[in-house]
Amino acid sequence: MKKHILLCISLALLTSCGSDESDPVAYVPTPAQIDTPLIFQQLLPAAVIPEDNPLTEEGIALGKRLFYDTRLSLDNSISCASCHKPQEGFSDNNAVSLGVDGTPGTRNSMPLANLAFNYFGNFNWDGSATTLEEQHEIPITSSIEMHNTFADITTMISADASYPLQFEQAFNVTTVTKTEVTKALAQFVRTMVSGNSKFDKYLLGEATLTPQEQNGLDVFLDETRGDCFHCHGSPTNPLWTDNIFHNNGLDTSFEDRGRGNITGDPNHFGQFKSPSLRNLAYTAPYMHDGRFATLEEVVNHYSEGLVYSDTIDPLMKSIAQGGVHLTENDKQDLIAFLLSLSDPTFINNPAFLPN
Repeated sequence: MKKHILLCISLALLTSCGSDESDPVAYVPTPAQIDTPLIFQQLLPAAVIPEDNPLTEEGIALGKRLFYDTRLSLDNSISCASCHKPQEGFSDNNAVSLGVDGTPGTRNSMPLANLAFNYFGNFNWDGSATTLEEQHEIPITSSIEMHNTFADITTMISADASYPLQFEQAFNVTTVTKTEVTKALAQFVRTMVSGNSKFDKYLLGEATLTPQEQNGLDVFLDETRGDCFHCHGSPTNPLWTDNIFHNNGLDTSFEDRGRGNITGDPNHFGQFKSPSLRNLAYTAPYMHDGRFATLEEVVNHYSEGLVYSDTIDPLMKSIAQGGVHLTENDKQDLIAFLLSLSDPTFINNPAFLPN
């Protein structure tokens, strides 16, 4: 009997010791969701969230930290936020962005807003990236932007006091690679949703447009006046872009071939993606190369400044007349309407600002 009791105790001790040596339970990150504005819920399909990169609180927090970390650049001088400044609508007030050592780029930084609702998977002015994860690879390694390597970045991360734990909690990895870095950045940027402008409130019955703004909307939608809605959407498209590439009559020939650089198709030369019209109050200068400093210059281009080239978009129906020739009153009213699409809560949202 005593031997039987001793045997049971011994087995219990062995079982206890064995459980101590078992692998620890993996950390399970906390699921998160995009804060989708009501107007988006009413008018748009759900945001695009990849199955292999679901949103988590840990991943978003990690992506935010990486977004503001200058150590992602070769000389530790610039971060993602250097060219996507919060106060500029997460774009850049320079005509073209400046990389490490002040190296000028070739294009104006596109604003970062509502990219989770890009259903076509074509990011950047020329569609050079097909996912947000892929998009984040480009500026980090570009010689005229951050000019770094992911080998150096992951070495920095491994040597940091707290990054390794953050990556482990977000992605259950102990060795960080490019994949986890770009996934974290993409998670953060996907949460950057802008949908609380005066015009959004107007659509929800919570605000009233001024007579100037109302006429500006009418000009925007009128094919005989502004004719803007074909490329930039309408009140039923709260993204205010079609996310498609167009040659909008800026040049007769092209130093920058735009979409044509990616496809190699001469029919695509001079095509650039329609940017969203949201937050224009903050995102000057305008166009892919930042050539227009003001909205007045933008409107004047479409009114009197269109120039022909072989790939001009058929939607530029007034090309033969050089533009739509708006009255001065209609120009000012159109600008008033465009400014009503700006969202001050977006650029001041603590969730998007550095801690």
